[in-house]
Amino acid sequence: MRSHLLNETTADLYRRSVTEGVDRVAAKLATTERPHTGISVDELAPVINGIDLDKPLADSAAVLDELEDVYLRDAVYFHHPRYLGHLNCPVVIPAVLGEAVLSAVNSSLDTWDQSIGGTLIERRLIDWTAQRIGLGPAADGIFTSGGSQSNFHALLLARDEACRIVMKRALEEGAELTKAELLPKLRIFTSEASHFSVQKSAAMLGLGYEAVISVPVDRNRRMDTAVLALELEECAAEGLFPMAVVATAGTTDFGSIDPLPEIARLTAEHSAWMHVDAAYGCGLLVSPTRRHLLDGIEHADSVTVDYHKSFFQPVSSSAMLVRDRDTLKHATYHADYLNPRRMAEERIPNQVDKSIQTTRRFDALKLWMTLRVMGADGLGSLFDEVIDLAAAGWDIIDADPRFEVVVKPQISTLVFRFLPGREVPADLLDEAQLHARKALFASGEAVVAGTKVDGKQYLKFTLLNPQTTTADIAAVLDLLAAHAEQFLGESLAVHH
Repeated sequence: MRSHLLNETTADLYRRSVTEGVDRVAAKLATTERPHTGISVDELAPVINGIDLDKPLADSAAVLDELEDVYLRDAVYFHHPRYLGHLNCPVVIPAVLGEAVLSAVNSSLDTWDQSIGGTLIERRLIDWTAQRIGLGPAADGIFTSGGSQSNFHALLLARDEACRIVMKRALEEGAELTKAELLPKLRIFTSEASHFSVQKSAAMLGLGYEAVISVPVDRNRRMDTAVLALELEECAAEGLFPMAVVATAGTTDFGSIDPLPEIARLTAEHSAWMHVDAAYGCGLLVSPTRRHLLDGIEHADSVTVDYHKSFFQPVSSSAMLVRDRDTLKHATYHADYLNPRRMAEERIPNQVDKSIQTTRRFDALKLWMTLRVMGADGLGSLFDEVIDLAAAGWDIIDADPRFEVVVKPQISTLVFRFLPGREVPADLLDEAQLHARKALFASGEAVVAGTKVDGKQYLKFTLLNPQTTTADIAAVLDLLAAHAEQFLGESLAVHH
């Protein structure tokens, strides 16, 4: 069994095995004609459940043969131009090369003595991203597993910073306030179009879902700052404390960017932490033409970026950045066996000091390889392409009487619904949207997303592939319309 360990004696086997695997995947990518085969759970589950994991196969070639049947054949391929579903991007080759390197070396980015070189590369990329945002010389941050973890980490820091400030102020005024007394009085403000991880984070932080105040959006699906101002004033009037305002730079459904300069002004007035969830919109940081859409992000106390969305990186690759590196200490714990306090005094850079994870992959290497091969402008131009495509897609849908589209995209999502051109009960029309999406997925011809807007079912294109064309968009619209029309025809016939 030692022959399977990767070391100096098995380097040739490693080279052959990985090459064989890469060849299989390359062949699959080259011949994939649809984003999905249309296989169902009921069809695939028995195949996978029937495999005896206690009886290994002869070699990696046999395993790859089996993998064709249980994964590669039926995987959803994000590189296909008619994958228009969730916020999954096609990936760039330098990043995939980085993934191969980091997996083999297997550095753990928690302590310096496990990740010499890797620690410094990650720190350099954090500094580079902070400079792109404009957070200032005291900025810092850490790579994370994704936007949900980044948002949670930021709100943990915001919670403890709010507690520190309010409890200190109370002490100066001759009162003593405990953390247990304060937590139920903390409030988080975010738009109704923001990511669900804000509510989930509040619950995990011991504040409860009710600590999150949902602020309405305007017609462009951006946070209504006039309502935010009123909510912040009401919070203070009720003796509560505005812990944080979470602005979104690229909402999941609409790609909308909240009014960051005005939100920055209001958070400053109310001494609240400003967090910007730019998991989706972070690609604008490298856009040669649209960086101005993020104006105001430089005022944030913390920022979430997901490189595995608009930087075309493989999952996972995300980061959480802060304006003031001292706030990261709220998540610091020194363990004698890992990162004793003396190491900080000796200026040994242990990334676990500022992370809520301990063992962490060297995901930063993928972005490093990408920037060193393609450059920031090269990456940004890819994101510009999909934004241009979304604008063209909006024109197509808006001109098509079979559909209504909700709002012009700021980034690269389009939310729309099928209209039958005749009177149809509202609940049946909602079912038609759901059926069209499900039937399209089952056909394997394309993948689209869905959501609700004002209580009604809508369809959604998430455009993150520069290979997608307006012809693809038009073709998928035709497919959706056909599925919806067939459903309505059959349903209305039954009703009559």
